[in-house]
Amino acid sequence: MLVGVDLGRAQEISSEDSLAELAALTEGAGAQVAGTVRQRLKEIDPRTFIGRGKVAEVRELARAAGASLVIFDDNLGAAQARNLEQELELRVIDRSQLILDIFAQRARTLEGKLQVEVAQLAYLQPRLTRQWMHLSRMTGGAGAGGRIGTRGPGETQLEVDRRRVRERLTRLRVRLREVERTRTIQRRRRLEVPYPTVALAGYTNSGKSTLMNALTDAGVVVADRPFSTLDPTIRRLRLPGGANVMLADTVGFIHRLPHMLVEAFKATLEEVRTASLILHVVDSSSPQAAEQIAVVDRVLAEIGAGATPRMMVMNKADLAENLAGNPARAPAALDSVTISARTGDGLDRLREAIARFFAGLREEVRVELSASRGDLIAMARREGQVLSEEYNNGMVSVRALVTPVVAGRLRKAAASA
Repeated sequence: MLVGVDLGRAQEISSEDSLAELAALTEGAGAQVAGTVRQRLKEIDPRTFIGRGKVAEVRELARAAGASLVIFDDNLGAAQARNLEQELELRVIDRSQLILDIFAQRARTLEGKLQVEVAQLAYLQPRLTRQWMHLSRMTGGAGAGGRIGTRGPGETQLEVDRRRVRERLTRLRVRLREVERTRTIQRRRRLEVPYPTVALAGYTNSGKSTLMNALTDAGVVVADRPFSTLDPTIRRLRLPGGANVMLADTVGFIHRLPHMLVEAFKATLEEVRTASLILHVVDSSSPQAAEQIAVVDRVLAEIGAGATPRMMVMNKADLAENLAGNPARAPAALDSVTISARTGDGLDRLREAIARFFAGLREEVRVELSASRGDLIAMARREGQVLSEEYNNGMVSVRALVTPVVAGRLRKAAASA
């Protein structure tokens, strides 16, 4: 049973659309939606969120529908969740906990599992007064164990659980930092290669992974469900003219993405923050495309990528053509390309647009290198344009139009020549 509230305030996503999205998330998690309840409120009830009368209505509807779980579209406080479980006589979770459960299902790599469990424990920590679960048997991404009915020596079971959560979080964060250091080393090695990074970002289920596969044959799992991709994938993409870039596919964003997930996935999202260009992939067939664009813009700003150059990729054009009314449009201030990653329509235009972007970033560099560094001159030809070469006494003076990354490599080599 799903419960949503409309407070009559302006929001990025309307309460009706948010509840529909919650239904899709619930089904994506493997559950069936027995029914939905919406309520318009002037203010939140501090005790039960929706008020005593609505609680009674939800209880009767849930019983009639045979529901075993009630999911609230808004985040609940620990006391609110406890009170609701007592009065509804059913298990109660909120939107954040549902998203965390989905992430736990989808995580495949060690880093992904560590990130999810850190987020789950950060969510659980202030709610231990109602959870009362053993944590000693927790594994990566999994929930806590059964109910507790004993006491620890010299401290209540609640204090034992709180201590175990703190200790587990400390250990997990140490392990996660070790994994993050490895990812940082890998990122630095990529920076030594003269290829800039292009990151795919967008609302969940906007078609990023389909686009990744269409451009690079990456073989990323594609599914019509939220958060089918959690772990980042990076592949080389050859552009018209012969230049190369690294294309990175990362986790999708969503309305009310839990803050603890953003914190836990910082290392993964670093691929977006440090990119030279972000391709903001939009499901142009979605009636909520404009609102989803706003959500992604806000999350990009939160992770420090708000000022990174961006190109709008209006995906699913084959579906948008069948919409009644006008299809979604990119903001006028941004470059945009309309494509269908599924059919391949517009992909050549997208590659050309990316190539034009990086061609516009080229700078002229003049360096003197050892004549033995033919590899650097070849790199300048491959990734830019060599304007002149003059050889003299084992040295070569090169004037070239190249990307900032290549320019940096050439200057570094010239300084040590």
